[in-house]
Amino acid sequence: QVRLVESGGGLVQAGGSLRLSCAASGRTFYMGWFRQAPGKEREFVAATGWRGEYRRFDDSVKGRFTISEDKAKNTVYLQMDSLKPEDTAVYYCAASRRLGGTTTSDFDSWGQGTQVTVSS
Repeated sequence: QVRLVESGGGLVQAGGSLRLSCAASGRTFYMGWFRQAPGKEREFVAATGWRGEYRRFDDSVKGRFTISEDKAKNTVYLQMDSLKPEDTAVYYCAASRRLGGTTTSDFDSWGQGTQVTVSS
């Protein structure tokens, strides 16, 4: 059974940075980050395989967010720079047994979420 625990959310001013962490236990092949703002659907942010393969980013975060992985710690990171108020959302870590997906249905396991709030 896969268990995912996110950390690192918080309140930051526009233009600032945050780093989210996702500690995984269990067998996973592909790790992703999604976000959900109030009244909106959960949307894809970024994903990666544990060797950095099949790395994906949504267009809205390209050039601002990076994703990295530490297999020795079974932890995936989302570094978020140049944050904007529209990045405000609950961020969820997700795990998949398949490589390359970018939709919620491609992922099998989910963390509890961590709130990111960007003030203007």
